[in-house]
Amino acid sequence: MTSLLDRRLIVVSGKGGVGKTTVAAALGLAAAREGRRAIVVKVGERRQLPALLGTEQPALNGSGQSAENGSEVKLADGLSSLSIDPDRVLADWLRVLGGRVSARVLTSSSTFQYFVAAAPGAREILSMVKVFELTEERRAARGRRRERAGPDLVILDAPATGHALAMLGSPRTFAALARVGPIASQSRNVQELLEDPARTGYVAVAQGTEMAVSETLQLREGLRHQLGRELDAVVVNATLPRRFDERELQRLADFDSTHAAVHSARLAARAVHERGRSQHNQIARLRRRGLRVLRVPFMFQAELDRASIERIAQRLRRAL
Repeated sequence: MTSLLDRRLIVVSGKGGVGKTTVAAALGLAAAREGRRAIVVKVGERRQLPALLGTEQPALNGSGQSAENGSEVKLADGLSSLSIDPDRVLADWLRVLGGRVSARVLTSSSTFQYFVAAAPGAREILSMVKVFELTEERRAARGRRRERAGPDLVILDAPATGHALAMLGSPRTFAALARVGPIASQSRNVQELLEDPARTGYVAVAQGTEMAVSETLQLREGLRHQLGRELDAVVVNATLPRRFDERELQRLADFDSTHAAVHSARLAARAVHERGRSQHNQIARLRRRGLRVLRVPFMFQAELDRASIERIAQRLRRAL
């Protein structure tokens, strides 16, 4: 069975706050540990990922000066991150069409704002074109010995479900609107990439709650409708073990609870057990729908650090 990490692009999405960036980083580390060159792409702010892996530092350009948003940041051997500023990508595209006007002047102008309002989805399609170009860099670099080869794998740390589906649906919309010209051909290229199971994989990230699982199922239906694709895996983050069977729960209930500490410990144990049982019920709900579920255990620590992400990466690498 071909590994998900063998694709050219992995799109990671799900409900906001479930740990999409954590999983995207872990997938990138898993790919890097197998000798691939991976890049995690975030549409918007990028500071979270370098901070998560303990590499908070500015990207540097060739002269050693701090580079603008849009430059790669090295996270580990074989792994880097890149942020895409949708406004800047759109401004750069307009500048190509309209002359040598700076991106800052364009994005601050009322004309630019009117254009964005009149062309909903323009940011999304041009961001996806940028992602497509990253997936093609290695092929374009073949035969150019002095140029660095592009990434083997691009991991798109996509927005939450609704926005992600709008972004993934933008190529079809623009291909239909602009039947000829560069934006039409670029849209078709992106659409083909997203529909191709040999090149692109889809991962949903959820937690074991009814709302997060419902949004995962919404993402699945959106992929089916827009791209004719299925989720390759669902990563259920922060899962708790089922610690007690019924006999052990009865023993807990029989403990003398006259002491305050014993009473508190018993209540805490029962609460964790019930939360874990609820999570497992939601995981079973996903599996009944035929989805491939990968569990990431809850990390009992105040903040995730690089070592935690490495452990998650090892777990995903074995499962994939």
